Amino acid sequence: MKKMFKLFTNILLVSTFAVGCSSSSTTPASNPDPASSQPAATVPSGETVTLKFFHRWPKDPDKSYFDQVVKEFEQANPNIKIETEAVLNDSYKEKIRVLLGTNNPPDVFTSWSGEFAYKFVRGDKVLDLTPHLQKDQAWANQLVQTQFPPFTLDGKIYGAPMTLDGKTFFYNKEIFKQLNLEVPKTWPEFIQTLQKIKDSGITPIAFGNKAPWAVSHYIGTFNQRMVDQETRMKDYNRATGTFEDPGYVEALRKLNELSPYFNKDVNALEHQFARQTFIDGKAAIGYFQKAEIGLIEPNIKFEIGFIDFPQIDGAKGNPTYLTGAPEGWMISSLTKHPEEALKFVKFLTSKEMGEKYVKDVGKLSAVQGTVHANTATPTQIEAVDRVMKAEGFSLWLDTDMDIKIVDAYLAGAQQMLAGQKTPEEVIADVQKAAAQVRTEAK
Repeated sequence: MKKMFKLFTNILLVSTFAVGCSSSSTTPASNPDPASSQPAATVPSGETVTLKFFHRWPKDPDKSYFDQVVKEFEQANPNIKIETEAVLNDSYKEKIRVLLGTNNPPDVFTSWSGEFAYKFVRGDKVLDLTPHLQKDQAWANQLVQTQFPPFTLDGKIYGAPMTLDGKTFFYNKEIFKQLNLEVPKTWPEFIQTLQKIKDSGITPIAFGNKAPWAVSHYIGTFNQRMVDQETRMKDYNRATGTFEDPGYVEALRKLNELSPYFNKDVNALEHQFARQTFIDGKAAIGYFQKAEIGLIEPNIKFEIGFIDFPQIDGAKGNPTYLTGAPEGWMISSLTKHPEEALKFVKFLTSKEMGEKYVKDVGKLSAVQGTVHANTATPTQIEAVDRVMKAEGFSLWLDTDMDIKIVDAYLAGAQQMLAGQKTPEEVIADVQKAAAQVRTEAK
């Protein structure tokens, strides 16, 4: 397991799960399958409860997958009905914040990890899952342990991880072979490679930043590389962040160095454009999530490979980290049916559903043992291996900071890519936002 999380695993998971050793498991003795280790419903026999289920995947293949999951759960639990609502990414971010501020929130919902989730925790909006993980170790242990920390605050776990993901450069092996290019390992080698691709008339890197979460993945990676871990964690903390380290400016300068190698009009194009440009063989490289393999690989006529983020001289961050984070399931603290909601979350994170998720959706599950030859391609299996070997993670920047700081960062980055702001000016805006957030956090 990754070094970053060994201490967490030993102190939090092992010690807390030990409590469950003296407790009876919720797994029925007649069925040892961890996927079936679900608590009994709390309603009288014959009565039906309804759970509201909110997620962010209204399009296929995800939509069909979740529709099927709900159907199978309802068939197995006829006294529980699931009302599903789904909206797309950016709309979801706004709507879930609004819904959790009402007296009628969804019982079960998906959430990004990091600060996005912590804000709900601080507002007492979500159920503490720690005692349930303690009680049902079979369920707890079947999830990839390194995916719990991003959902953990003050020693308590609030989310059950669903996905396994990380960001990396995908490259077109055919183009690299045609141009006689080697996979670059250092930043100077990377820039030289990009220039050779550009000189050949091919777009070096496909990029679409109309929805600026896309650039946040670049910034988050550069920040992790250029700023030491202790300083970065202090600055990402809403109560202590100042962003005064010169590494933040240098991170944006590095992003600017890539700008000549992007396609034109990045701020006018969606991320899907970048992905399609890469699929069509019109760009040699794309900075994609490993979760996108299932969207890319079935539609290409060439073989893809991975480029580790290039090593940068003088960088203070750990070069073995990946940018990435799990998404997971949370339960509302106001749910009237916590046992039924927990039962549904356990079903969503069962091995059976995890394997189905990998096979049908093409994304990577945080349930252990779900990515294998019967569910995934060799490329996906390699991707999981890379994630598991990473020593740590830099969470998605747009969900790892207070929203006010995120807005300053992303708006400034769009202006910088358009030539309207310098890196220094962007960080000045970030520092102002951080000062405001520190005041609010007191």
